Amino acid sequence: MINRPRLFLGSSPSTASFKMIKEITVSTSKKQELVDVTEKINEIVSESKVKNGICLIYVPHATAGLTINENADPNVKDDIVSALNKIVKEHDGWKHDKVDNNAAAHIKSSIVGCSLAVPIKDGSLTLGTWQDIFLCDFDGPRNRTVIISILKGD
Repeated sequence: MINRPRLFLGSSPSTASFKMIKEITVSTSKKQELVDVTEKINEIVSESKVKNGICLIYVPHATAGLTINENADPNVKDDIVSALNKIVKEHDGWKHDKVDNNAAAHIKSSIVGCSLAVPIKDGSLTLGTWQDIFLCDFDGPRNRTVIISILKGD
């Protein structure tokens, strides 16, 4: 028998509904960087007035991603970029480089992922003490879109 997880949002799926969908634009200044978007997302969660639910965060870009990690030490962001650069080398014979010379950025985006789901509890994102949300740009500098959807469970 498979135990199915209970929904955080309420007693049944029918009680959950979309409350709000917003877009923000994030400007990056480097070829590769992680930009903290936590404050902007928190503002949207607060504006939604949702007490309990889910915050869905998505970037519609093939060379960008999203992650949650520590922001107290700025070296963590640099270390993440450095580690990905060790795993995925630029211009390493990638076939896509013949098209637009950014194959490594596509691969890094696939490794990191383009969406996150963060529970909302008591009107706030349930991030850990050291956690923040980062847009990861692997092919900047650019203007990137981040789409935030608030699913209400109250």
